[in-house]
Amino acid sequence: MSRILIVEDDGASRRLLEQLLTSGGYKVASARDGEDALRRLARGRFDLILLDVWMPRMSGLELLERLRKRKPRLRVIMVTADDTSTTLLHSMKRHATEFVRKPIDPDALLDLVRGVLERPPPPPIDVISARQDWVELLVPCTRAAAERVNDVVAHLDADLDPEVRESVGFAFRELLMNAVEWGGKLNPRRKVRVSYLRAARMVLYRIADPGLGFDLARLDHAAICHPADPTAHIERREAKNLRPGGFGLLMARESVDELIYNEKHNEVVFVKYLEGAPRSTGVR
Repeated sequence: MSRILIVEDDGASRRLLEQLLTSGGYKVASARDGEDALRRLARGRFDLILLDVWMPRMSGLELLERLRKRKPRLRVIMVTADDTSTTLLHSMKRHATEFVRKPIDPDALLDLVRGVLERPPPPPIDVISARQDWVELLVPCTRAAAERVNDVVAHLDADLDPEVRESVGFAFRELLMNAVEWGGKLNPRRKVRVSYLRAARMVLYRIADPGLGFDLARLDHAAICHPADPTAHIERREAKNLRPGGFGLLMARESVDELIYNEKHNEVVFVKYLEGAPRSTGVR
């Protein structure tokens, strides 16, 4: 039976989590704050910690940082009503396994806990820079890691006009997934470098994958290379174990103002101008 430690300063929330996880078949203990959690961890073994972010005396982020020095492979799910990009980035920097937002959906939490306990610990996303205006990450080449990064980036652009946010988010997700699948070959030991820069009149993204690059004209799994037959790429994607779709590069080009590849095509920069700056000509 897996052992779970709940670290939550609010008594009502703590009791609800205890009841939920006990009913799910887990052996559960709880702590009122970070200091209490450290004492319990010193006395026994736990397979997973459910850790609230904001607590008195020691925040969940401070406790997570101390845990990573003592128990680097311990699975930790951060629980918080504060899902700002800063909180997510600093949790990721300390290698939190997953995030849960309050108010908690009981069924979704049980599914998440079950999945975290059944799977091997995921390779960490390395946070090189966590400034609001300059974020830089090293992302393992897995679809799950890419989805987590996509979630964080969505928070970085939360204040943008909804139409701008949607177009930027679509382009980022498609280009990141392409880097993970095509450049990284879905190998978790390989990493994609992601940079996000925010200025007064633009947002800029840079995605560099570990692959050898490609010739855009010969990218047979992308719809952009089959203008006369928009479905020709589908079988090629299935053979390469890529996601359904393949229209991503074509639509990403239309979603942003600048889309520039390096010579080898294993690194791409795209820009979205704010406040009505003019569009450029597309892919370069």
